[in-house]
Amino acid sequence: MASLSLQHIGKVYPNGYVGVKDFNLEIADKEFIIFVGPSGCGKSTTLRMIAGLEEITSGTLEIDGKVMNDVEPKDRDIAMVFQNYALYPHMTVRENMGFALKLRKVPQDQINKAVEDAARILDLDQLLDRKPSALSGGQRQRVAMGRAIVRNPKVFLMDEPLSNLDAKLRVQMRAEISKLHDRLGATIIYVTHDQTEAMTLGTRIVVMKDGVMQQVDTPTKLYSEPCNLFVAGFIGSPQMNFIDATVIERGSDIVLTFGHNAITVTADKARALRSGGYVGKAVTLGVRPEDVLEVGAPAEGKRLSEPISATVSVYELLGSSVMLYTDADGASISASAEAATTARTGSVVSLVFDLDKLHLFDKQTELAVCH
Repeated sequence: MASLSLQHIGKVYPNGYVGVKDFNLEIADKEFIIFVGPSGCGKSTTLRMIAGLEEITSGTLEIDGKVMNDVEPKDRDIAMVFQNYALYPHMTVRENMGFALKLRKVPQDQINKAVEDAARILDLDQLLDRKPSALSGGQRQRVAMGRAIVRNPKVFLMDEPLSNLDAKLRVQMRAEISKLHDRLGATIIYVTHDQTEAMTLGTRIVVMKDGVMQQVDTPTKLYSEPCNLFVAGFIGSPQMNFIDATVIERGSDIVLTFGHNAITVTADKARALRSGGYVGKAVTLGVRPEDVLEVGAPAEGKRLSEPISATVSVYELLGSSVMLYTDADGASISASAEAATTARTGSVVSLVFDLDKLHLFDKQTELAVCH
């Protein structure tokens, strides 16, 4: 397989629109890298520049140490899996999968072996003589992947390959792609706007916004240590709560206040707020719904805040748990409660925060103050 190096990659369109700005990333051999972000953030543009389908305006792209900026797509030894499958309707599955090898004048017996090996990996053995019209969406996507596999490329590029599938199939195909990566030991670069896909598939995730890389990290680090407000809000489902709070000093403690509520922060966060000059200023307090508990809920080993009184505006039963959307003195706070909760719409509940899971962000720069 292959390693990639993207150094100061930029894309500016003829009308002056900047699609990607100063993108820098080193991708190791056999890594599974995810580009994630909202529509228009530049993730697909970056992927297409790697593929050679989009011209690189500035910077250098290397694959295995060789500069690829001006190399034709067909000579980059990559395979791309598209969102819309891009299968030839008049060809069978076998012919679709072997077509690229046929164009290269590979002997037929070698094509047959490569196709049958890929079909075995993807559980397509029984479908080789069918046409795409006789396949389900998930089967067509597996054929598109099979067509990429038979080429044995250095790098697999996948552009939102699951977005046309229903929710159940997406879950199944995520598992298939994960197993495929383990089996092939392939270098995969995968684009998605679905943060659940990103979190479950990637060894590292690149979060993008407005053509700019925001953070590159493992799924665990992105979730627990977002570097700014955008990443904190984008990663995690349900979304993190954000509360406008004021930092005050109360004796030796540092306290965050909003409305009539006060949260005394841990010593490490107090140090960061003091040293950063935030006393007397406003910050954005972030806390995930799963780190907001009803008073009395199991909280073994957790350091909890002072209770906050909140009124439930929406009660949402999710089966094994309940989402409570509440109002606390004008602050909207969602909490993940146990299914046995007695709270309902209109109830007044007492909530506590897990103090070790609070996130604080600068109001101006939106950067994390501390984790």
